[in-house]
Amino acid sequence: MKKLLFIVFVLLTGSLFAQNSEITLEDVFLKPKYNARGIGEMKPMKDGEHYAMLDSQKYINEYEYQTGESSRGIFSIGETGKEFESIDSYSFCGDESKILFATGTEMIYRRSSISEYYVWDLKNKKLIPVSENGKQQLATFSPDGNKIAFVRNNNIYIKDLSTLTEVQISKDGLKNSIINGAPDWVYEEEFGFSKAFEWSPDGSKIAYMKFDESKVKEFDLMYFGNLYPDLYKYKYPKPGEENSIVTVWIYDLNKKSNVKVNVGNIANQYIPRIKWTKLPNTLSFVRLNRLQNEFEMLEADAVKGVSTIVISEKNKYYFESVYDIYFLKDNSFIYKSEKSGFMHLYLHDASGKLIKQLTDGEWEVGDLTGVDEEKGIVYYSSNEPATRQRAIYSVKLDGTDKKRLTPEDGSVRITFSKNFKYYVKSYSNANTPSYITINSIDGNVIKVLRDNKKLRDLMEEKQFIKKEFFTFKSTDGYQINGWIMKPANLEPGKKYPLLFSVYGGPGSQTVIDAWGGGDYIWYQMFCQKGYVIAEIDGRGTGGRGEEFQKCNYMKLGTTEIESQIEAAKYLGTLDYIDKDRIGIWGWSYGGYATIMTMLKGADYYKMGVAVAPVTDWKYYDDIYTERFMRRPEDNPDGYKEGSAITHADKLKGKLLIIHGAADDNVHMQNSMDFITALIAANKQYEMQIYPNKNHGIFGGNTRYHLFKRITEYILADL
Repeated sequence: MKKLLFIVFVLLTGSLFAQNSEITLEDVFLKPKYNARGIGEMKPMKDGEHYAMLDSQKYINEYEYQTGESSRGIFSIGETGKEFESIDSYSFCGDESKILFATGTEMIYRRSSISEYYVWDLKNKKLIPVSENGKQQLATFSPDGNKIAFVRNNNIYIKDLSTLTEVQISKDGLKNSIINGAPDWVYEEEFGFSKAFEWSPDGSKIAYMKFDESKVKEFDLMYFGNLYPDLYKYKYPKPGEENSIVTVWIYDLNKKSNVKVNVGNIANQYIPRIKWTKLPNTLSFVRLNRLQNEFEMLEADAVKGVSTIVISEKNKYYFESVYDIYFLKDNSFIYKSEKSGFMHLYLHDASGKLIKQLTDGEWEVGDLTGVDEEKGIVYYSSNEPATRQRAIYSVKLDGTDKKRLTPEDGSVRITFSKNFKYYVKSYSNANTPSYITINSIDGNVIKVLRDNKKLRDLMEEKQFIKKEFFTFKSTDGYQINGWIMKPANLEPGKKYPLLFSVYGGPGSQTVIDAWGGGDYIWYQMFCQKGYVIAEIDGRGTGGRGEEFQKCNYMKLGTTEIESQIEAAKYLGTLDYIDKDRIGIWGWSYGGYATIMTMLKGADYYKMGVAVAPVTDWKYYDDIYTERFMRRPEDNPDGYKEGSAITHADKLKGKLLIIHGAADDNVHMQNSMDFITALIAANKQYEMQIYPNKNHGIFGGNTRYHLFKRITEYILADL
């Protein structure tokens, strides 16, 4: 009897523990139960000994680097006497006597937004609205803190904080025609910026970009909910079509006049950056040809508008992410280039002559994180320790004395104090959420700001599956990197279904030793249910040098898809994988890769879920697509072979397609025309549409609803 009671007790407690350990969709998508905590928006302060941080979206407090303790409260929205809901973002003027903050923010596209901006004078405790004539974009202090420049309705304005007057400095702004001071849709999306104006260092001028998008074709998005749906029109250039004509102007506040900068006579080009140099009245700008394989940095006289080429470079493939130039005090400058075959840092003198290649090796520089000019030290991130890792290094301006600052295996981001005596470090790895500390420059930890211990304890309690890294050799001899998550206690002889996660876009990396956030938690749920999850970085992805990354130039949908199919073949040979139950899912480029893998690898994949997929590259934007594929007239075979529509008749497995009906990035046109091809080929599919939702498909109950559908589809069909 005692033995029987013991068995019953073990069975009951085991059952209770299993229930307690079960991860649910509600836990992942409706509750903050598994969210890693970060810190508020942090700003290093000018004295180098303090930083400001936005706490609870309502308070801006000052903290000491030496102790990590709060030294004083700087600002609270309660001081204003107005019932603001939150501080959405903030900045200080140069002497930190005023704060500019945004509230009531409404997103436009991925990076752009409009807000109500206010200035709070810390000394006089006075609140000044930046404008009372409608919400503003991109409000920015002048260097002396006495003026604010901002954009509204495609024009640039200046608010004088002394006289409280508002002056409009551009007059031709018009929706879907002329934009001043902010990029058009495609520049914002593909060149990664939202502000297209800059104060000169002395505050006497504003340089800005003007986008003439009048000849760019419009795309229509339909918004539902009213008796007659609302139509939203915006300019979206597709491959081979007309682009905005971009010009650069400089407004002189004293003369109240504009000077046009000579950016060249070729209208069919790109200007992805403008930036004031350290020389008086000298503006720099970057220029790319339309095919993005010719790069130039120019400098222009702010008075006359005359420009000269400082550096130029050509690439047999394309340039990407090399637009930011860092100017030193003597106007020498640092920029990134792949000219060695890997992304590295180069130092040039003010005339453009190469002084020194600062970094070198078969690894890649990520970000230039800071330059301590007093000590002559450059700080940068790189994947030198391992392709999947990110560490911080320093090197002197003469290229000597390279040091690794962050010894941890995993991924690190840091923000330096103004005097480079301290930094705030955020560390994570594949199985550890972010661990945020204040460190002295020698690496010693001063204070732990966030350890996420509560989440780590919960992960241990729930017996989280560890993400493991693996490699395999492709048939053409390349090492392919991947990660895998397996159910606990694999039963000998049992075969488990395998679900691939995929992105796969050019230059991307998803096989990284960093915290995976919500997806990582979601995959735990599948592992509990007996599924294996895996992901690979196929040929054409980033972090491994130019030749590996650009091997699918002019032929998207080839090498990255072949790698995906080979991964299924390889993992399908493992004794615990059921090769007849392999599925795949992805979003955006990952949606494209999912569909192409389901078509080209039809014999190896049972099911797929494609969210917001590109299906034909002629439907996507021109800056991204032409960078990798050139124009349709230059590469008709590449476009045809890379189109999912071309291969629609090859589908064998089950396919779920999901799209936001108001996706301004990857238009639902992609899914609709692919579905038309599936119907013509008599191929069945499933479809889920989210009305009024963009590329992110979020808001309210949407994310939970979306992932509930995806989860149920995978569990039912894989």
